[in-house]
Formats: sequence, C-alpha cells, structure tokens
Amino acid sequence: MRVPTMLSDVEELPSVQLGDYVLRFELEDLTPFGKEVAKNELRETPEIRTAAIEELRTLLKDVEGLVVPLDNDDWMIRFLRPCKFYAKSACELIQRYYQFKVKHFDMYNELMPSKEANIFKQNILAVFPNRDQLGRRVLLLELGKTWKHKEVTLDEVFKGCVLFLEAAMLEPETQVHGAVVIFDMDGLTLQQAWQFTPPFAKRIVDWLQDAVPLRIKGIHIINQPKIFNMVFALFKPILREKLRGRIIFHGTDRESLYKHISKECLPAVYGGTVDAPRVQGEQWYELLLKCDNEYKEINNYGYTKQLEEQRNKKNKKK
Repeated sequence: MRVPTMLSDVEELPSVQLGDYVLRFELEDLTPFGKEVAKNELRETPEIRTAAIEELRTLLKDVEGLVVPLDNDDWMIRFLRPCKFYAKSACELIQRYYQFKVKHFDMYNELMPSKEANIFKQNILAVFPNRDQLGRRVLLLELGKTWKHKEVTLDEVFKGCVLFLEAAMLEPETQVHGAVVIFDMDGLTLQQAWQFTPPFAKRIVDWLQDAVPLRIKGIHIINQPKIFNMVFALFKPILREKLRGRIIFHGTDRESLYKHISKECLPAVYGGTVDAPRVQGEQWYELLLKCDNEYKEINNYGYTKQLEEQRNKKNKKK
C-alpha cells in the first residue's frame, strides 16, 4: 500500500488496538480545521503550495552532495509547512537537518525502532493518544522517579525523541499544528541531574532550534524540584529568544499548565479529563516497529557520501 506522506510501502496503516481505542498514525489529508490553520498561519493555498514545491525542488538540485527524494511532493511539504512555504527557508532547513545527522553520526547511524527497544521498555517516553485543543501532538518525557538512569541513558532518550518526531513529521495534521512537549521532572535526584552534560545540552538545543522540521510550540516543565535549576543552567546560555520564550515552568501549579494545554486534553494523572487509556512505551514500540522500513528509507537520504565515510571509519575501529 502506498501512503503519500511515507517514503516506503506498507502492508497496512500502522495501528495498535488498545481495548476500545485504536492507537495509530494519522496519515490522511488535513481536516477542515487543519486546512484553515494552514491557510491562516502558514500561507498554504493550492497555488502557493505548487509554486513553493517547484522552487524548492530547483533549489535542492543545486545543493552539492545532498541526496533527497526530489520527485516526492509530500516529502517537500513536510519541510515547507514549518517554513510557511518559503522555499529558500525550507531548503536551508533541509540542509541543517541533514548536516546535524552527519555531525551527530553516532546518534543517527542506522537509527530505527527495532534497534532501540530499551527506551520504550523503560516507559518514560510517550505521546498522548489524543491531540490538545489546538490540534497539536503532545510528547511526554518522565525524567524523574520513573527514569532508571543506570538502565537507560540520555542518549537513548534522545534517540527515542527523534524516532517519535520523525513519525510525527509523517502526519499532515501535525505538520500544520506542531507539537508540545511536557517534561515531568517529579522526583529528579542529584544522581540523575549529573547525567546532563554541556555537550548533551548543546546537542538538544541545536536540534530543537535548527534541525527539527516540526513546529515545536511549547516546552512545559512540570513537578520540577529545586535541583532542576542546576540542569536548566546548562541549557539557558545557549537558548535563543524564540525557544526560551516557549519554555514554561509550572511546578505543581496545574492551573498554570491548563492555560496552555486544556484540562480536557490531559490525562487524570495531571488533573485532566481524558478518558483514553495510558499508552505504555511497549505499545508505542509495537506501533513504531510497523514503520521500521520507513526509518530505513529515511536513513537512505542526506549527505550520503559523508555518512558512508563516517560508517567506514567506525567499521575500521571495530
């Protein structure tokens, strides 16, 4: 089966049954609400879209060493939407996205769900099965008492986030509305805080600010103890104003959180009223595994010659 937003063929649309609820990727075309937001916020009209795709295709042909699916309009759109259909900006984003993969080769080399089972089994990373009131995907990271830092590293957490956001990029509705991230830091210990290093902080900030082809609309820190100030001190100096303004600290103040993510869109554990089941990490893993071939296809693009050189170097060291 051919799904327009995917690079690979799939036997069936990826989904997992959870009781009466079906967990799935939403790969269909935009809803009427999505189309309205795309038009008002992203300048998306059929005419602008067609012209931007052609301009972006022309620009990409001139980028030396970059291998991308030039004949795939839907692939182009996933980069044009976060850039409001300005082709030059989208071309620059694509280059940064792939340059980041070369720079952090160890994180991205053959990155696919089947090789990252541990992060999902630890159950500290999840996406809400529902969207928020503005149509945004909600990613939850529990890096406090739920996180067994001796069993799962922050590098694995990063890889898990990449896998989730790559999946989110396939969804037209998420391309338009973007995503919000909740960091639940309840129970963070000093030993866990020491796991955060300046190089890790720089990689995360560079990734979020320059290399994520998705609209990150808010980062919400909740239940953070005072020790978290030590962690945030690593990130603060390298944050640009735009991203800094989207990081909001709520502590245990749920009313503060509800101003950004509606109570009706949050699970009971955060005082919300969502009736959908809590999606366990292994259930997300089951869903992502069905897209393993898609990640393999994603890995075929980029600055392929540079990636191959890195791969050969790594193999020689073995």
